[in-house]
Amino acid sequence: MKRGRGGEVFLPLFTFAFDADGSRHSIAAMSKQIALVILLAAGALASCNAQPREQAPRIAIDSQWPELPEDAVFGQPSAVDVDSHGHVFVLHRAGREWVEPFTTEAIAQPTVFMFSPEGALLARWAADELVMPHGLSIDDEDDIWITDVAREQVLRFSHDGILRSEWGVRGQAGQDGEHFGRPADIAFLGDTVLIADGYTNNRIARFDREGNFLGQWGEEGQDAGEFDLPHGISTDGERIFVADRENARISVLTTDGEPAGEWRGLERGHTYSVKPLGGGWSLAVEGRDMLDRNGAIMRVYRPDGTVERSFDLGLEGDNASLGHDIALDRAGRAYMIDVYGNRVIRFDLAGVETDRDE
Repeated sequence: MKRGRGGEVFLPLFTFAFDADGSRHSIAAMSKQIALVILLAAGALASCNAQPREQAPRIAIDSQWPELPEDAVFGQPSAVDVDSHGHVFVLHRAGREWVEPFTTEAIAQPTVFMFSPEGALLARWAADELVMPHGLSIDDEDDIWITDVAREQVLRFSHDGILRSEWGVRGQAGQDGEHFGRPADIAFLGDTVLIADGYTNNRIARFDREGNFLGQWGEEGQDAGEFDLPHGISTDGERIFVADRENARISVLTTDGEPAGEWRGLERGHTYSVKPLGGGWSLAVEGRDMLDRNGAIMRVYRPDGTVERSFDLGLEGDNASLGHDIALDRAGRAYMIDVYGNRVIRFDLAGVETDRDE
């Protein structure tokens, strides 16, 4: 007999029983049968007690956008953004799946696709460059910034794919001004570059445009100003929004990095990306619900962090969709990345927004 740290008593797994004549036999087989019955009963009970998925309404999407040529190798998309000309940049992994430990081999096919507003594929680049690309953001000069969680780097490209700079040490993780911990996303606040860093560091790292380290905000935790996997970041110039993924909330910060709010609720899930709509309103996508079931639930948030409207963009079936990133263009359209569905979805914001003057 064993006793645990808290004084619990544990009986041996294999015991013996004696027949009336005193002979001994193992009851391991009986134990296995009992265990199987218990597992089946527990599974049935869990199935009965499991909360049903959220039944959010569906909205119309542009099923004809984008147009992929037959020779395009496309799969496992992870990020999207729109430049000043309306070109839509999509970051994808050419089908490479997230498997750890990460390989060090770069993806041979182009991993950045540029589409016209009408959906035509205009350019593709970054072949033999990225290993496990994750986030993509476009600055006011139309430079393309990408995070690579396997390379542990932030990369800056010109609009046509020329590498201009790379921050961090390739393949080396750390938490200082020269290293990252699986950086996830990028945002721009004036001349300051904000890095959601990320899967292991749980901080917002700040740099100037030349890559000089300006400091960091946050640490691992659940309190205000702390993070548990800051997965997405954006700003409207007055507030900073962090998709604090594993804390299942949107963390709102001032432009000085001070906590300014936490948007969460029992009916909500794990936010993967959040973008400002203007006037204090925001749009967010949740890639998992609170029972860790994958999906793509979108929510429109009022300025006070309450939900105005929710809708579902996921495919039918378990693990069929994973809403991962969103972007907005100047024509009033939104784009969502569905990793598991291998889709870039476009829809009209006029179909989801309500009267903001209410």
